[in-house]
Amino acid sequence: MSAIETRVWFITGTSSGLGLAMTRYALERGDIVVATARNPGAAPLKELSERYATTQLLLVKLDVTNHQDIRDAFQKTEKTYGRLDVVVNNAGYALAAEVEGTPDDLARPMFETNFWGAAHVLQEAVKFLREVNKPGTGGRIIHISSGTGVVGYPVCGLYSASKHAMEGLTETLALELDPEWNIKVTIVPLGAFKTNGLAAMPKLPPHPAYNKPGLASIVSREALLLSASGGSTGSIYDVKGDVKKAARALYRLSELPSPPLRLVLGKDSQEFVRTKVARLTRELEEYASWSEGLDREDV
Repeated sequence: MSAIETRVWFITGTSSGLGLAMTRYALERGDIVVATARNPGAAPLKELSERYATTQLLLVKLDVTNHQDIRDAFQKTEKTYGRLDVVVNNAGYALAAEVEGTPDDLARPMFETNFWGAAHVLQEAVKFLREVNKPGTGGRIIHISSGTGVVGYPVCGLYSASKHAMEGLTETLALELDPEWNIKVTIVPLGAFKTNGLAAMPKLPPHPAYNKPGLASIVSREALLLSASGGSTGSIYDVKGDVKKAARALYRLSELPSPPLRLVLGKDSQEFVRTKVARLTRELEEYASWSEGLDREDV
């Protein structure tokens, strides 16, 4: 790959899961990666640092809940490589618990990471692509969301809320950007992909009011537990995705000249979104007449 073709990536949450898979794949393709993580000394990243020179891989300590950390990480990117082509806003984590059973002391830190942290990365990414890159060069921002950012997901309600919030913010930002900046934004409502994070995800005991067999939260919880250990319930909530294949799809996305605002990735996520769109369309038409006669008389 020539120097002209080589791109510089900035990826958050790279110590495991999709972030790590994306880092590995971009490096294999010959690109340059700024791999950020709370613990850049994690074994998988240390292994990569032993294989790739700093001319191709820069490990940066980044806690996305610390805004100064984010600024510093982008400044290190500018100092080291002088430009940036693709930002993957990926850091985040989930919590399994019914809405009624999710305490604030667990939900709020999750929002600090999934919403405020991701929002600050988004802001700094736009600033870098607009002001550090040559005028009009722009770049790509890929925000890793979740199918739960479009559709409510039983037993992951507060996680779903954090993803809904970030999708709304990212979509609004995409509308605000000046086309002359040439910054392309894509939201990726990702399906369920098997990672180590699935097993590590905090799973609170079921709320006592939600113990009836067959309830959506029970089915979802069982699927999460079984999938974490390699099992399956045969339900739509099973975790079937291969994270390495997802990384390849995201790389392909980064190469599109006119990327979509949303790329729903994963058959499970697609099914959830299709079901929601169908229901929204049906209810919109069914109750359309309720909006008749609501306009002011003086208009």
